[in-house]
Amino acid sequence: MRYALFLFGIVCMVASGAGAQANFSSYALASSPLSGTIAAPAPNAQNIFMPAIFADPALLPPSPAPEPQGIQGVFENYSWQAYAGYTFLRFYEVPGAAENQNGFNASVVWFYRDWLGFDGELMGAYGTLSGANSWSLFGGGGPRLRWSGPRNLQVFAHALVGVAHLTPQSPYGTEGAFAYELGGGVDLIQPHHRFGYRLEADLLGTRYFSTYQYNPKISAGIVFKF
Repeated sequence: MRYALFLFGIVCMVASGAGAQANFSSYALASSPLSGTIAAPAPNAQNIFMPAIFADPALLPPSPAPEPQGIQGVFENYSWQAYAGYTFLRFYEVPGAAENQNGFNASVVWFYRDWLGFDGELMGAYGTLSGANSWSLFGGGGPRLRWSGPRNLQVFAHALVGVAHLTPQSPYGTEGAFAYELGGGVDLIQPHHRFGYRLEADLLGTRYFSTYQYNPKISAGIVFKF
């Protein structure tokens, strides 16, 4: 009986000592100066060891703004060209009879493709033939081929078929004749401008008085794109 009371007393002492130690630890932690700095992390706080993929997007630094994109210039591609200029024509009426004529010519071209178009032209040149005032007129149409080269140059070639008219009435025959024109030229046109310059050289072929005439023609003038 004495041993049982002795063991029960030891157990009660151990239990009371453990409770006092637990209360002291809680009091020391609460009264410590570091107790204010040790706190549970906020729900949205990012841990330094947490991968960025799991972080709250609101806490991530803002991504840099994208660099401004450059705007490329765009030039309008015009399908029509109009031309007007001065013309010099060396007209060979019959063998041994020729005259220099000066005048104008005008044309309009519609480009079905950038390199292929349809050309219509009118020409009138004035001179003196056998002491009398004389006019040579031509009107025709046909295909035109164009190639864009360096330094804003456009090289073209065309072949026109039409009719010619010669005044006044010649003692050699009729005033009207079948005619054609073969040749080409160079246009100088800036990409961002509508106006340009043209230099052209052609061969105007006619058939008057049962004779073929091969008449060189040179012209220069202004081109307008629309």
